[in-house]
Amino acid sequence: MTRIDVVLPYGQTPDFEWNLRQLNSGPIDSIIVPYTQKPQSLPEGVHALPVDNLSGGVDLMAVLERCKADFILMVFPGQRIRLGSRALERFLEVACDTGAGLVYSDYYEESKDGAIVEHPVIDYQLGSLRDDFDFGPLAILSRHSIDHVVNYHSGLDQGKGSGFYNLRLKISIDSKIIRLPEYLCSRFADPEKNRGERLFDYLRPESRENQIEMEKVLTGHLRRIGAFLEPRFERLRYRDLPQTTSVIIPVKNRERTVGDAVNSALAQETRFDFNVIVVDNHSADRTPEILQKLAMEDSRLIHLLPSRKDLLIGGCWNEAINSPKCGTFAVQLDSDDLYAYTSALQRIVDKFNDGGYAMVVGAYRTTDINQKEIPPGIVDHREWTRKNGHNNLLRVNGMGAPRAFYTPLLRKHPFPNVSYGEDYAVALRLSRHYEIGRIFDPIYTCRRWEGNSDAGLSVEFRNRYDAYKDRLRTLEILARQKLNREKR
Repeated sequence: MTRIDVVLPYGQTPDFEWNLRQLNSGPIDSIIVPYTQKPQSLPEGVHALPVDNLSGGVDLMAVLERCKADFILMVFPGQRIRLGSRALERFLEVACDTGAGLVYSDYYEESKDGAIVEHPVIDYQLGSLRDDFDFGPLAILSRHSIDHVVNYHSGLDQGKGSGFYNLRLKISIDSKIIRLPEYLCSRFADPEKNRGERLFDYLRPESRENQIEMEKVLTGHLRRIGAFLEPRFERLRYRDLPQTTSVIIPVKNRERTVGDAVNSALAQETRFDFNVIVVDNHSADRTPEILQKLAMEDSRLIHLLPSRKDLLIGGCWNEAINSPKCGTFAVQLDSDDLYAYTSALQRIVDKFNDGGYAMVVGAYRTTDINQKEIPPGIVDHREWTRKNGHNNLLRVNGMGAPRAFYTPLLRKHPFPNVSYGEDYAVALRLSRHYEIGRIFDPIYTCRRWEGNSDAGLSVEFRNRYDAYKDRLRTLEILARQKLNREKR
């Protein structure tokens, strides 16, 4: 019978003892316990292994080399788990039958009061390059795939926090990573930290060193799969064009906030002419009435009503950019949000003219509806570099705001008709050939409130959004691989 070795990180918490009891039966040969603080005692068949840092590549590889079975069950640190009925046998069956390098599954979330909630995860794709991809609390790895990483992809490097990220990217080159849509285990939920907060972990200043390391791993992976792009950009020249600019506001049922957004745009002070194009996507509240009143007061406000009724945010953007009234530059303003000051629009256009960019992206501050700052505060995406931002964009989940575009390019490469990731899709496409300019201090206020589209997303919605962005990355990787082949 095929057997498993288990890697169970040690911790001086009840969770470790609990997990150890969960793993005392089934097709398990041995349990390897990596530790930085030595355990007092361990049961027979459980082997302690000192490490400096299990998240680092060298220590992770040392732990995996200690495992001798054909398959290795990795229990990720900080998890309290419960195995489902015959879960290990099911993992093994799929891993053996398919030859997969890594198998993971859906799981349950258990709360302290005993409630159990389904937590499905998403399928792994070529574009699943986020370093926070959710594999659940555990995964099965094949010995063969790990040996292949060592023999053909130089093993794992000295990184301090990128060990598993590096490993699974290298496994994915030559082996399948398979999700089982079955609930094979449970994880005890941590109510202290929600998904919305975790989304911005990579932006925290204290994680900057780790992000540089993750970027290095991602860049190496793109080189290995032929999707890395050198920083050679087509420079755009639009100094001789009219510097007209349009602020674009797609809206549907935002009577509470749209007036603030429009007034924020109209209050901009610039050395060029600009207008505000609001695409009202068949609002059923007082939004049309508010817009009509504002348009009567200021002729720079253009109230567009699409004839189609199947448009999402991307489709509304396309309506605006294809309007003959759209300026040379098109600048985003969501109907919930505000510009931080009256010269924000001027700064954006100045940035365009400084560098011949296809797109300019600013930084923003998150606030509540009353403009009181809330976490994560300033979101500036300082991970972006001129040399490698266009490659690292395939790892991070967003660009920042406000986003501004050279309109003729948007007409050539329009938005997909979706309401999530439409801007990310265009940014990936433009960054393939053109440089993107950045403004790193906040020029925009992103207001969070109970009525906006980012409030309280369910697991199902978050999975749908994450899977879509992974698909966008997959398509972009394929396009970049094709581009590189054609250059040879």
